Amino acid sequence: MAFNDFRFRVGIRIVFIGLVVALIVFMLSKPNMFFAASLTFLILVIQFVELYRFTSQTNRKLTRFLESIKYSDFISGFTSDNQLGQSFKELNEAFNEVLEAFRKARSEKEEHWQYLNTVVQQVRTGILSFDDEGEVQLINANAKKFMGVSSIQNLDELIEINSRLYKAIYDVEPGKSTLYKGSSDLLLTIQATEMRLRGDTVKLVTLQNIQTELQRQELEAWQNLTKVLRHEIMNSITPISSLTSTLREILEHDLTKVSEHYELKNEGAEDLKEGLDTIESRSKGLIKFIDAYREYTSLPHPNFKTVHLKDLLSKVENLMRNEIRKGGVVFVITLESTHLTVEGDEEMIEQVLINLIKNAIEACQGIKNPKVELKTRYIDEHILIEVIDNGPGIIGEALDKVFVPFFSTKKTGSGIGLSLSRQIMQMHNGNLYVSSIPNVKTVFTLRF
Repeated sequence: MAFNDFRFRVGIRIVFIGLVVALIVFMLSKPNMFFAASLTFLILVIQFVELYRFTSQTNRKLTRFLESIKYSDFISGFTSDNQLGQSFKELNEAFNEVLEAFRKARSEKEEHWQYLNTVVQQVRTGILSFDDEGEVQLINANAKKFMGVSSIQNLDELIEINSRLYKAIYDVEPGKSTLYKGSSDLLLTIQATEMRLRGDTVKLVTLQNIQTELQRQELEAWQNLTKVLRHEIMNSITPISSLTSTLREILEHDLTKVSEHYELKNEGAEDLKEGLDTIESRSKGLIKFIDAYREYTSLPHPNFKTVHLKDLLSKVENLMRNEIRKGGVVFVITLESTHLTVEGDEEMIEQVLINLIKNAIEACQGIKNPKVELKTRYIDEHILIEVIDNGPGIIGEALDKVFVPFFSTKKTGSGIGLSLSRQIMQMHNGNLYVSSIPNVKTVFTLRF
């Protein structure tokens, strides 16, 4: 109805104010009506106050709306003054729609938080985040288990419980990892990253117990090593044992005593000599295998210093000059930059390169236009040295095994060279990789 319209009700109040003002003016023109005019003026003031209150409804409504958002009160609504006209009704509807949108967003946020929290609590990796003051923002059950706490509000509480773990967590640099050795069944790899949340720096730390996995891999490695040792030793011991029995039979049948000395038939003497030569050969092979194993397990610790790759590669080329000439290969060195350096043991890195270049030269034997290239590159904050040859390559089945100790694709190979080279690179906090396209190229990559 028109009587409920906001503009109509404001207009009525203004009309009444105008009438009261006219009445006051009339009374003031009469000499005996000053007191009545004063009372009427009070009525005018009250009317002005009531008009101000009435017209301030929109301000109060807006204030209540903003307070609802500020305090996350999305339950209340705006419908009580819908009868004050279409403009009020539309304003109320707009306010209610905004509150409903906030309500849905908050509900979705809470659902996502619950889902994320459930995932975080279920993962086997320990997850912990804290700010610059050490206040813990997030921690899951596994992190509490690794830290030996049931609850923790500030990371400083860990100092009294486990100061070594506290230091390891605080000292780990963002983007890097460190190891923490706890009990016999706890070996944590600790990784960290930093982020900015609402203007504050938050450190996110993950803790993963790799002890079980290491024990499993250690057992598997020992089993593989035992198989290799058994295979190699049995290959040597079996013929030696068999030949020993054969030689005893030869001595029993062909050795005769004549007066004070023994005589051996020519045929028996030849068999005896051949058997002893075989025993000697197999014994030397077994000794060579044991020496290779000893070399693999007793590498010295690297003596780290700055190594200029340009000088290192030139030195390797000079050392391999005769091998390159005998192999008849084209040898090329390609440097992305003449200023690249690495931190490492120059002699050990040199040994790795010599081993890889020798393998590359041998792989190129018998092919047309053999070529071996030594190349340096800088990619993604890593320095790479690549040894590339255009030999027949390595078949896919063998690619995964070339770094396994005592595995070799060559008839005369010991199977130690590549495994030893990878071990040296790992001691330099790097690695050695291989990729191969048969009959096109094979690339061994040293990554620092």
